[in-house]
Amino acid sequence: MKKKLSRAAALVFATALSGAAFAATPASPDSAADGIAQYREMLSDGGNPAELIEMTGEDLWAEKRGPKNVSLEQCDLGAGPGVIKNVYAHLPRYFEDAGRVMDLESRLVYCMVNLQGMDEKEVTKKPFSGRGEYSTDMESLVGYVVGQSRGAPIAVPQDHPQEKAAFERGKQIFFFRGGPYDFSCASCHSAKGQRIRLQDLPNLTAQEPARQAYSSWPAYRVSQGALRSMQWRLNDCFRQQRMPNLKYGSQASVDLTVFLAVNANGGKMAAPGLKR
Repeated sequence: MKKKLSRAAALVFATALSGAAFAATPASPDSAADGIAQYREMLSDGGNPAELIEMTGEDLWAEKRGPKNVSLEQCDLGAGPGVIKNVYAHLPRYFEDAGRVMDLESRLVYCMVNLQGMDEKEVTKKPFSGRGEYSTDMESLVGYVVGQSRGAPIAVPQDHPQEKAAFERGKQIFFFRGGPYDFSCASCHSAKGQRIRLQDLPNLTAQEPARQAYSSWPAYRVSQGALRSMQWRLNDCFRQQRMPNLKYGSQASVDLTVFLAVNANGGKMAAPGLKR
């Protein structure tokens, strides 16, 4: 049996936090960025709802499931079977058994299929929760594993030839322009001082802003009442560019994550973060 707070309770909790933050925010903050920073600080004072989802993920990690009726406790995320402490800070990376570079989500899918005997299409059919829904199994597992790397230095490897190739492909994707607006990831995230509405856009090609941005994802989004993974974050950026959706766990999505993660090397993981 999973130990989880009901979705309704979690949403009430998040809404209460949000309301308290807005009520306490000064009417005229020094800037929009300062106001948002105050908002996030006040939310964090009441706790991050992602912690509830992490608890569900912890149960799922140890629960015997799938046709083989085994747990994920022998899943190798890069530091040996079952080791999850600080592993997210070293992902994506090359996995010899799979013969390719994988991020956390694609690796979890690999373990669910190969260890537990689950069907890959079923596992990836709905990786993200919708509005009013509790977190999916994947979101819960991601929250649990990511939470075990809080405070760990980001050190995504570039030792294997495939890791280096993934970085170069990810860089090309980051700067590729396309879609009806002729946008790229770099259109919003390669210069200082850019903003969409009230949201500052970090320059992900510069070391410090790349560290700050990457280290806070995955994150709980208060406005959606959900923990959102890195795969979701990238897909949502593609949606805003009016580009075709990224296939979940595709090599392109992993490559782009490699580029962002390597740029953030040296930062310290602070995820799951808390977003508006």
